[in-house]
Amino acid sequence: SLMNDLGNRAFSPLFITGFTDAEGCFYIGITKSTKVKTKWEVQPSFKIELHIKDLELLRLIQNFFKVGNIKIFKDKASYYVNSLKDLGVIINHFEQYPLLSKKHGDFLLFKAVILLMVNKEHLTEEGLLNVVSMRASLNKGLSDKLKVSFPDIVPAVKFSVPVVSIKDAEWLAGFITGEGCFLVDTYKAGTKLGVGVTLRFKVAQHNRDMDLLRSLVTYFDCGSVQKSGDSVGEFCVAKFENLILKIIPFIEKHAILGSKALDFSDFKKVADLMKEKAHLSKTGLEKILAIKSQMNRSR
Repeated sequence: SLMNDLGNRAFSPLFITGFTDAEGCFYIGITKSTKVKTKWEVQPSFKIELHIKDLELLRLIQNFFKVGNIKIFKDKASYYVNSLKDLGVIINHFEQYPLLSKKHGDFLLFKAVILLMVNKEHLTEEGLLNVVSMRASLNKGLSDKLKVSFPDIVPAVKFSVPVVSIKDAEWLAGFITGEGCFLVDTYKAGTKLGVGVTLRFKVAQHNRDMDLLRSLVTYFDCGSVQKSGDSVGEFCVAKFENLILKIIPFIEKHAILGSKALDFSDFKKVADLMKEKAHLSKTGLEKILAIKSQMNRSR
């Protein structure tokens, strides 16, 4: 299968980091508990949740780290690592191959909580408040329930994360596997067929990572970055020539994985048809529309 061919080669540690920058989550659960003296239990977890169609990809990641579990719920599959010992493996990985997005700041807070826990400090009143303070700066902050229970918490100062530039192709292949999007767009055209076709490659991120998206422009030497909605930024390449000369050859050389790889392969088929001007003939256009109809969410 595709996975066996690529499993060994494409799973460079940096690919895993790039994919985590896109899809990973460092989470600290804090729940009421009668089992401990502080009455609160701290439950850290590292998690990657994907659509069930990418279960195979999660298995590869589990196989890479050699720790953690996978659970399936309805149409979602998630890979998660909960135990302190196993989280040590995760921490070591991201210390050696650091995240490039602002998620790196979340990772550093997460790591600080794990260190507290290894020293059993979370079992003391003071240590627990320390954990809650770090949790308040992590991801979306404290839940309403926790805010009520810990009204005086001052969120921990986030570690400052250096502004990055993308240097590694395998990191980028991992990141595109997570956040890349290959689009075939049709529009009403004044041609005899009445329908035009354009291609777009897109990478979206929370707008706290606009810098990272801008470094894609530098890396690929094409495309542009704009805001999309309130909190999202988007790197986009729509110029046919740039797709053909820069984006497609990059991904051919640095394979992406999972269902996204299938979308890329369809995208490339359409690009090849368009190179031959097939989209200007009725049969060519029908071929393109057929390929488009099975891509992305329709898979």
